[in-house]
Amino acid sequence: MFGRSRNLVGLDIGSSAVKAVELKAAGKGYRVAAFGMQPVPPDSIVDGAIIDAGAVAEAIRRVFEENKAFKTKDVCASLSGNAVIVKKITLPVMTPSELDDSIAWEAEQYIPFDVQDVNLDYQILDPGTGPESRGSMDVLLVAAKKEKIGDYTGVIAQAGRTPVIVDVDAFALQNAYEANYGLDPREVVVLMNAGASAININILQGDQSVFTRDISIGGNAYTEAVQKELNLPFEAAERLKKGIAVDGATFEEAQPVLHAMTGNVLLEIQKTFDFFKATAASDQIDRIVVSGGASRADGFRDMVQDRFGVPVEEFDPFRAVAWDATKLDGNPAEIAATAAVAVGLALRRVGDR
Repeated sequence: MFGRSRNLVGLDIGSSAVKAVELKAAGKGYRVAAFGMQPVPPDSIVDGAIIDAGAVAEAIRRVFEENKAFKTKDVCASLSGNAVIVKKITLPVMTPSELDDSIAWEAEQYIPFDVQDVNLDYQILDPGTGPESRGSMDVLLVAAKKEKIGDYTGVIAQAGRTPVIVDVDAFALQNAYEANYGLDPREVVVLMNAGASAININILQGDQSVFTRDISIGGNAYTEAVQKELNLPFEAAERLKKGIAVDGATFEEAQPVLHAMTGNVLLEIQKTFDFFKATAASDQIDRIVVSGGASRADGFRDMVQDRFGVPVEEFDPFRAVAWDATKLDGNPAEIAATAAVAVGLALRRVGDR
């Protein structure tokens, strides 16, 4: 589940849109060979669960049908939400083969699902061989429900593609960040991807993910608040949220509603940081890097920066990945904001960890 061989298409199946990216090696880096995005009908995916498989498969099929630049059928997708558990655990030092043999038994103590119902993966963060190890090792454990994996691989197959890897949104984000920004071992960076139905948070210390959490508030909650407060249809509220004029309300009327919703989001982010600081060796956070459509809500970045006193910047998944914006259909800034997970997935290769 974690992140050179065969190219894969990175396919980010979100609750509001499907995004697909295929990368090609270019010198020491990558360039975008193909990009596609299609809307997903409302309520087809709710809280990460696929409700209308036919509608989601159709959206995926359209992405590839309308862009002939995609050359491979092999796909890397990802999951997030309550069907995925990511936990850093401490175990007695053992060899990789011993860990492989015992990981299922160890995992039973940490995951709230029957171990028979999940796919497990892990990565050794600290093998415990250093002078200060005290006989223990740190392992990042990931468990994903087989049923949820089956739902996602099912719609991909239904759309005529071949699911090869299923990753986790937070780690795809980390892949994209590393490829574009590099990693500083002294820095603690918060990656925050605010999508339509959830906000994925991955806190990195150097090259290690030290804390992840999914917050179940996203861009749809902003739209619903505008819809309710200003008595608008959902589609009109969605446009107004983005600053596009609609009949019956002005953007100035929507701004206080959007800011109030960001206030609710800040409370959840604060809780996340409190959890992190309670388990970390220090309370250091050097910067916050935001992506996802909901991060473009009016005042979002400024309010996050004011609340936490840490520099906040927009994630640019094409900072080091070359792309020709003129060949892409859509607003380049909006594409960049929503493409981070898909870029991270496209960086995966068959057989890597």
